[in-house]
Amino acid sequence: MNELIIRPATLSDRALIRSISERTWPSTYGHIISQEQIDFMLEWMYSDASLEKQMNTVCEFYIANLNGDDVGFCSVSPEAEDTNEVAHKLNKLYVLPSAQGTGAGKALLNKSIEVAKASGSSSLFLQVNKQNDAYAFYLKHGFVKEQEFKFDIGNGFFMDDYVMRFTF
Repeated sequence: MNELIIRPATLSDRALIRSISERTWPSTYGHIISQEQIDFMLEWMYSDASLEKQMNTVCEFYIANLNGDDVGFCSVSPEAEDTNEVAHKLNKLYVLPSAQGTGAGKALLNKSIEVAKASGSSSLFLQVNKQNDAYAFYLKHGFVKEQEFKFDIGNGFFMDDYVMRFTF
């Protein structure tokens, strides 16, 4: 029987979060973006300084532990919207390739929804690369594609994403 626990992450989990990212991104994005862009984005989002800043602001990180092994994480934060409503954004959700299909991703997603609901948000939204297989995962779990956009992240790199939303 699998034991799956979702726990809050702390600053001491930064190396773990970066390690999971480094082990997940090549299979997730290797066929979509260049290794140079992967390296740039990992440093931008997962350096100790970047993770510390995220954790010390409004981002809540959670770790998925399956049978004693940390196998994934997510990050969620409140975001003010044009409508003056507060929604939450699922900033990140990654599960090691070896643990995909175990329910860890669904448990992290459910934790993000729980955090958003408990804070009074009416929805949870996210960005997902248009070619990322996770797009189907989010559709399966009730998210709806709202829009698409491409934005410049620096160094000549772009993110070409869908914005998806789950409304409570």
